[in-house]
Amino acid sequence: MSGQLPHPEDTLEARFAARMGQLLGPDFPTDLGLAVSGGGDSMAMLALGHGWARAMGVRLWVVTIDHGLREDSTKEAAMVAAECAALGHSHAVLRWRWNGQGNLLAAARRGRLALIDSWRGEIAHVLFAHTRDDVAETFLMRLARGAGVEGLSAMPGIRHVQPHHDTPPKLKRGEVTQPAAPPDHGGQKSGFYLVRPLLHECRTDLRHFIETLKVPYVNDPMNEDARFNRVKARQALSTLGIDAETLHATAGRMLRASEALAQRTASVAQHCVTEDTCQGVPTGDLMIDRNLLAEIEEDTQLRLLAAALQWISSAEYRPRVLPLAALLHRALAGGGGTLHGVRIIPAGARLRVTREFAAVQNLRLPLGCGEITWDGRWHVQSNRPHGLTLRALGPDGWQQAAAKPEGLPPHDAATTLPALFASDRLIAWYPADRTAGFRVRFAPLRGHFITFLQSH
Repeated sequence: MSGQLPHPEDTLEARFAARMGQLLGPDFPTDLGLAVSGGGDSMAMLALGHGWARAMGVRLWVVTIDHGLREDSTKEAAMVAAECAALGHSHAVLRWRWNGQGNLLAAARRGRLALIDSWRGEIAHVLFAHTRDDVAETFLMRLARGAGVEGLSAMPGIRHVQPHHDTPPKLKRGEVTQPAAPPDHGGQKSGFYLVRPLLHECRTDLRHFIETLKVPYVNDPMNEDARFNRVKARQALSTLGIDAETLHATAGRMLRASEALAQRTASVAQHCVTEDTCQGVPTGDLMIDRNLLAEIEEDTQLRLLAAALQWISSAEYRPRVLPLAALLHRALAGGGGTLHGVRIIPAGARLRVTREFAAVQNLRLPLGCGEITWDGRWHVQSNRPHGLTLRALGPDGWQQAAAKPEGLPPHDAATTLPALFASDRLIAWYPADRTAGFRVRFAPLRGHFITFLQSH
């Protein structure tokens, strides 16, 4: 009936509350982070989150990443800060600058997650304002690249992210607008949960919501820049008359299929993959039974190998399918090769999946007292004097190593293990030296391999 008021349970506020209950209830965290850029979607999330949090007794901590890509980015961050001040929420501005290397948007995404991870303190859940339109645009972009089931799957409503800090960001004065961060008393440290409560909402409804409430927001001119693939996808959806809701539903079905295939892969891996050890301690390598791998369907073979490469390298994304398939066929034929910063070494009836030395040979970190993370997988602690360097053992370290433990991986794998040097002189290396002065703990970003498969 024309002019009929919406049912109370079908308002945007009610849908937001229901979605928050599905994603985080029934025992809600006391504190939540919100990533708010100042655009219409994130400002709508802020407005919705404000009303919901006030009713639920939850504290909100808002963070804005200033990427410095536009002249007005500082003013936009200030607008978010002013709105948060009016609503009574803490707000921080973190500044990220591109080093000019790699893909700009991919680098900005990685940098954004790493900064938020460093800022969040004890907060374990951070809300992002991805919408149904974002799902549809991503689907079309990945379809154009020939993506498979995983690539065409919808974004999950909640997922655990483990940002890779290539260089741990230090939030210096002038880089963070006070109050800088939520309290930190040594709580949740192993990544955080990225929560998307607006995935079922469309951009038009969110704009109408904030314009009705007169909530300020900015229109990012980059959203109209046809140089970016996402803008091209958005324009294509409009030109072709493709309904975002339809693509969103298709992506949802792909997500369910992806979850089922992941469980199949994990089940297979339990029978043919083991995490390698030397004298009872992890080497960081995986051992795959080549004969058992050859007996399963090719799709699962590819999934298992892709996951192994991703787990070893701590990479955010899987390798591309064509080089992956070529490596799989070589490995099943008894050969080896490198891909994704990982090397496959034939070992009789098994395949050793190990780090590629070229991927870590320049990864050198100063090591003094305290613990640092090396290559995303090794947590190293030392009480030795300052002035030492943590790096891969390398061929030079291998030649200096006097005692080589029984069961050690072959040379090409062993040279990628963490070692301690004074200039070019080997001081200690793992797993040969495990003393109070050099303690190494294997703790990969994504947990044990089977756990990674089951949750991926």
